[in-house]
Amino acid sequence: MKKYDTSQIRNVAIIGHGGTGKTLLTEAILYRAGATNRKGNISDGNTVSDFDPEEIKRNTSISTALATCQWKDTKINLLDTPGFFDFVGEVVAALEVVEGSLSVLSATDSLPVGFFTTWKIADEKNLARTIFINKMDKENASFEKVYEELREKLGTKVVPINLPIGSYTNFEGVIDLVNMKAYYAKGLDTTEAEIPDNLRDDAQRYREELVEAVVVADEEVLERYFEGEELSEDDIKRCLRLAAAQKEVFPVACGSAELNIGLQPLMNMLVYGMPAPTEKVSATVGGEKIELDPTANQNSALVFKTLADPYVGKITLFKVKSGLLKSDSQIYNAMKNETERLGQLFFMQGKEQLATDAIVAGDIGGVAKLQYTETSDSLCDKDKLVTFDPIEFPRPVLTLAVYPKGKSDTDKVASGLVRLSEEDPTISIEQNKETSEFLLSGMGDLHLEIISSRLKKKFGVEMELVDPKVPYRETVKGTAKVEGKHKKQSGGRGQYGHVWLELSPMPLGEGFVFEDNIFGGSVPKQYIPAVEKGVKETMADGVIAGYPVVDVKVSLFDGSYHDVDSSEMAFKIAASMAFKKGFVDAKPILLEPIMSVEVTVPDDYMGDVMGNLNKKRGKILGMEPRDGDQVVKALVPMSEMFRFAIELRAMTQGWGNFVSIFDHYEELPAQLAEKVKDLKEEEAN
Repeated sequence: MKKYDTSQIRNVAIIGHGGTGKTLLTEAILYRAGATNRKGNISDGNTVSDFDPEEIKRNTSISTALATCQWKDTKINLLDTPGFFDFVGEVVAALEVVEGSLSVLSATDSLPVGFFTTWKIADEKNLARTIFINKMDKENASFEKVYEELREKLGTKVVPINLPIGSYTNFEGVIDLVNMKAYYAKGLDTTEAEIPDNLRDDAQRYREELVEAVVVADEEVLERYFEGEELSEDDIKRCLRLAAAQKEVFPVACGSAELNIGLQPLMNMLVYGMPAPTEKVSATVGGEKIELDPTANQNSALVFKTLADPYVGKITLFKVKSGLLKSDSQIYNAMKNETERLGQLFFMQGKEQLATDAIVAGDIGGVAKLQYTETSDSLCDKDKLVTFDPIEFPRPVLTLAVYPKGKSDTDKVASGLVRLSEEDPTISIEQNKETSEFLLSGMGDLHLEIISSRLKKKFGVEMELVDPKVPYRETVKGTAKVEGKHKKQSGGRGQYGHVWLELSPMPLGEGFVFEDNIFGGSVPKQYIPAVEKGVKETMADGVIAGYPVVDVKVSLFDGSYHDVDSSEMAFKIAASMAFKKGFVDAKPILLEPIMSVEVTVPDDYMGDVMGNLNKKRGKILGMEPRDGDQVVKALVPMSEMFRFAIELRAMTQGWGNFVSIFDHYEELPAQLAEKVKDLKEEEAN
């Protein structure tokens, strides 16, 4: 591959809702640019960017793929991202290392939720954004309808750079509003022609819309425009590039990735309209935030993705932020405080590796077999330390318990999941100390299903995913005075411990209190700690259902001892016996964990969401408007929330999201408590 400097590079993430044609557009651009000698398709499973076996099997993207092409003396790095909610972490990582995004929409549909989700992420990262209205060759395709909806939702910053010539079966080309030429495409051939007479007025009107939006980016051009001077094509291109970089305009192109129509004007725009990675980048040096110039004599890079290649091993993908990274050199991992050896560097073309001796600032590449480096790590020269903010990945929303299908596979499953989490930072694995379950968290049911499938293929072990156990608690509502006596005589020294305990409830959340109310030495001082210990050990194991006991006050008020046979162990056993008996007598109940839940949804879905929360025994605390949506605040039992992420997505067509954190414990209704006890008995047997 030809060598390019930083100003000749364009990094573009292709984003949007699933099914709009992002992967096919990537394929079409690569083919049109001559980067591939054939155009793959989704159904045949032979596209450049969908090469993972799961992607081929499911005909959908599940991870970001990197591909590169050369167009008009410029190198374009394309990051094809997944469109489904479960893989939004891939989008976040991709948008961290590009200067611009290309949102793909279908000309046959209204704006889908995935468009807004990914657009918002690009907006938060302050990226230049452009839009491609795809599928103009399909039935019911309407550029005008989609364009007007874009203007309605995003405002007047949305401006057209193309107009379609026809639609559906009559779709044959596009008008480039920058140079006011028509482009007809057939296969790889693109023919430039004059604008059809019947579309000239529309083209002139939309061109005025474009020009008025972009000239504000250049004062000198704006002045000439107000004076009535005719602007050149180069004037408009320069203004468009400046306005797009300043996020003052969002250009809209159109075409058909399937028929290769509209590709040439789009690719031209990516070259002249998208910013190069020449701007200074935010970094931390010596504990201080600075603006780092990519041309600085300071080598640095940010790792944004890790792949597990079955043949090569771990592949680390990174963007060079400043300086130059060379093959067969050393680099320092500033996060791990470790020196790494860089072997052969390469650019990625899907799963293929294109070897290179160096990667310049602004470019994106990879290297295999780094020992310590993980996603979000900063690489730099050891004598010139520089770090970049770690990538903020979304928090998992679905947590399930993992059970190996093979009884001896527990360690293999655990180590396999840890390896997979290196590839995917939106996976979380932890062991619940209380229930001893391994908990796997992810972004949705499809996400966890694919993790399970990858575990089987890569590590040869299978697992089941079930709802986690609920960490219930036990407590009492009444009081009881009970006696506990442990007396044993079998020759020689015996065992004797005798206590009277009073059990009473504490306010919820107040914990355990032990009171020594012995007067007159009926229980000697040296045995009182043993009594408390016996109570605490029994509380930890539970009494009625095997769950820890909380919020109980225990008072030791009487007892007796034997000069020879009494011991700490005897009093500990006596205390345990008394506590168990007293707990049963003191109106025991089960407590369940309650979550504080905030659900954000558009107004249209409020009724469905509130009805669902009510069915879950939730208590609606209130609602408040936020950024055009409604936020429902509620308290909901944990046992009802395990699959809420799936339900909410279905109820709101993907528009809803939620945050759930533990709030407090409260009494479990008696009918449900009996079911929990019965289930515990079944497990014990």
